Amino acid sequence: MSTPSPTQLTDPSVRSRRAAALAAARLYLCTDARSDQGDLEAFLHAAYEGGVDIIQLRDKRLEARAEIEALTVLGRIAAEHGRMFAVNDRADVALLVGADVLHVGQGDLTTAQARRVVGPDVMIGRSTHSLAQAREAAEDSALDYFCVGPVWETPTKPGRTAVGLDLVADAAGIGDKPWFAIGGINVEQVPQLRAAGAGRIVVVRAITEASRPRDAATMLRNALG
Repeated sequence: MSTPSPTQLTDPSVRSRRAAALAAARLYLCTDARSDQGDLEAFLHAAYEGGVDIIQLRDKRLEARAEIEALTVLGRIAAEHGRMFAVNDRADVALLVGADVLHVGQGDLTTAQARRVVGPDVMIGRSTHSLAQAREAAEDSALDYFCVGPVWETPTKPGRTAVGLDLVADAAGIGDKPWFAIGGINVEQVPQLRAAGAGRIVVVRAITEASRPRDAATMLRNALG
């Protein structure tokens, strides 16, 4: 007997629950494994308690085994808080750890390729850096969300030109698929993003570099409304 593929092992209620959580999500955090600080579990609890809806582990320094170990911790804590967790780039890892979300970049797997690995129940998102890419993502029926940015220059994306608020405003008018503004965002900039039409954001340093991550997350969540 052949081994069932991911597309055969599906539960419509899982996709429905994840889709509803994604639609309600406003604050998305990308973090490394906090190896330097040594406080991954405490940090994750603080971020979720502060109002983060989705946490993605993005740590290019990790080999697969260490990444899976960190994601296992993230998945457990996400479940404790009733929130979502995401894997960056690696569809195989997302499948192994039972991730809610897989996020890919422009040069990574196509949506069809990613779906073939993770099946239909995992939410898939893609980074976009231009109006053409955002429109393509909005029209991709197998893609669940997309990100637009970097709105402002950020050291987390070295060499990537900032797209500015004009692209944010353009993205706000291209459909009803969930999308997030990303790139150099802090709490002071949220009003500008909201005025341009962005109701969802992805942050990194605004929480990861905060002395009180829970308070930083709460301030961002309150600014989003």
